[in-house]
Amino acid sequence: MQRKRYAPGRTGSTARTAVVLALGLGLGAGLTGCSSGTPADDVTVDAKAGLASAAAPPGRYRTLFEPCGAVPQAVLKEMLPGAAALPDTERAKAYRGTAAVTYDTDRRVGCSWRADTPETSHRLSLDIERVVSYDAAVSDDDRAQEVYVRKQLAAKIPLPPTAPPGATESPGGTASPTRTATAPPAHEPSATAPTSPTGSSPTGSASTGPTPSGAPASTGLESRVLEGLGDVAYLDDVLGNAGANSRQRSVSVVFRTSNVIVTVSYQEETSGSSGAPDSAELQERVRGLARSLADRLEE
Repeated sequence: MQRKRYAPGRTGSTARTAVVLALGLGLGAGLTGCSSGTPADDVTVDAKAGLASAAAPPGRYRTLFEPCGAVPQAVLKEMLPGAAALPDTERAKAYRGTAAVTYDTDRRVGCSWRADTPETSHRLSLDIERVVSYDAAVSDDDRAQEVYVRKQLAAKIPLPPTAPPGATESPGGTASPTRTATAPPAHEPSATAPTSPTGSSPTGSASTGPTPSGAPASTGLESRVLEGLGDVAYLDDVLGNAGANSRQRSVSVVFRTSNVIVTVSYQEETSGSSGAPDSAELQERVRGLARSLADRLEE
């Protein structure tokens, strides 16, 4: 019997040993490669977790209610007295209102109503905006407060000395619009601007005119900050001329609840021998409607 030629390193045990060693080296290299990338992956995951934990909370509201159906018909009858004289179909249309055109009804909705008579015209409108912050470090509420502050300052109504959180400093340490909170002069009643030919204040104005010292006398009907309505609120009252023989008063109440800002605007225009629209009456109607909308947001 002829023996097989001996070749070094070709024995079974030796070959098996070589294979095991090769596999071991390969696995070791693979493990080394994986372990070398592990710290970077860990840093990435930890960084994301840190951002998530520091993200500002979302706002309370995710959707908005339908505005045209939010005003009871009894309220519309009071605020649109001219509709009572309209034919049935036109009256129903006036009470139904006209929805505002918006691109996202989860972010902004609105509705308006109008009724005219030969001597008076009334217009009511609602604007409801849900504010969303796209900055993870700024909450929806804080962003909504920034929007609200800009509206209030645009109406020339100074902010209260102790402004709510979010109104004194914006994220990143930069000053927010409240830096001018003390800059605007005291908001004089807009009703005192127009005067009758004799120089006296018009009927129904929000002020009795300047006092001897030059400062306007307060009647409690001036544009002002409101208490007890939403988180923050203000009322703006403006009287002006709508034409040669017409007077128009616009009363608006703006309030914020969490990340939703509601604006209720009411206008009355008189013509001919009718006097200027009464400030107290219009303010009472607008504030009543604003309270009912604030209550609805709390439901």
